[in-house]
This record gives sequence, C-alpha cells and structure tokens, in this order.
Amino acid sequence: MNEMQEANEIDEDSELDINEYKDENQVIINTHERVNLDLNGTIEKLESGYVESKLVTIPEMVADDLGLVHGGFIFSAADFAAMVAVNEKNVVLVASECQFLSPVKFGDVVYFKAKVRHKEGRKRNVNVTGYVLDIKVFEGEFKTVVTERHVLKLKLLDTEKED
Repeated sequence: MNEMQEANEIDEDSELDINEYKDENQVIINTHERVNLDLNGTIEKLESGYVESKLVTIPEMVADDLGLVHGGFIFSAADFAAMVAVNEKNVVLVASECQFLSPVKFGDVVYFKAKVRHKEGRKRNVNVTGYVLDIKVFEGEFKTVVTERHVLKLKLLDTEKED
C-alpha cells in the first residue's frame, strides 16, 4: 500500500470529534442573540454571571447639536449586558433602578461591567456599571426573571373564556 492509500484509510477511519477542541470553560451567549450590537454594545468578556461589554457611540445616538448621546442608548446597552450576565434563554427585565452619573457624547466609548449579585429561584438581580475612560457614567440594578417559555408565549392574562 502506498502513502496516499494509507492517508485515505486513516481519514476514512477517524472522525473529527469537535468536542475535543472546545474550551470547557468557554461560555456562549444563550439570550438576546438578535440584538443590534451597534446600538447595544459588543460583548468583550463573558463568564458565568459576569459580562464586560463595550458601546461605541455612533451618530444615530445623538440627541442634539452638541453631540449628547440620548440616555436610552446607555440604558439599552446596560440592559443588554445585564441580560447576557444572566445568560438564560428566556430572561426578561421586570424592574430597574438606574442613575445616569455623567453625560455621554458622540465619539465616547462606554465600557460596561455586569455582575449577577443575587439569585433566588427564577429571579436574578444584576448590578451594571458604565465607564467612559475612568469616569463612571452609569450605575444600575436590573431585576430579571427567567421564564419557562418565551415571554410572548406566556399566557399572562386569562382573556379567553371557555364555553
């Protein structure tokens, strides 16, 4: 048997086990996978219960002629970081308490850190902070719930009456 035949035989007999190449400590995003990352930030670091993300401000976020970024974009990026820190498929925001500590302007890069602080049953509380350089611009506590099914598929109100 020549070398080419031996190589083909080895290829046919051996199957590539993709799990051999996976990092066991790698955490993948399980939620909000269709979010627009340009408007909500990109995940820079992901660990169980912890996220670091980065929001690069863009012209679509500007609220006035001086380049002020609308706070809703800051909130949205913080909320996204909180959801990914929980990292459950069906996590939803139920309440938040936030402080906008300093204005953000066009061209700023906001770095967020989100950490799950409390876990009780289906409830998760996530603390999120946002910084531009070394200036804290945002701090918030996000209260979330993990539901069994997608929130839009839950029967929240019994509006249908049986005959």
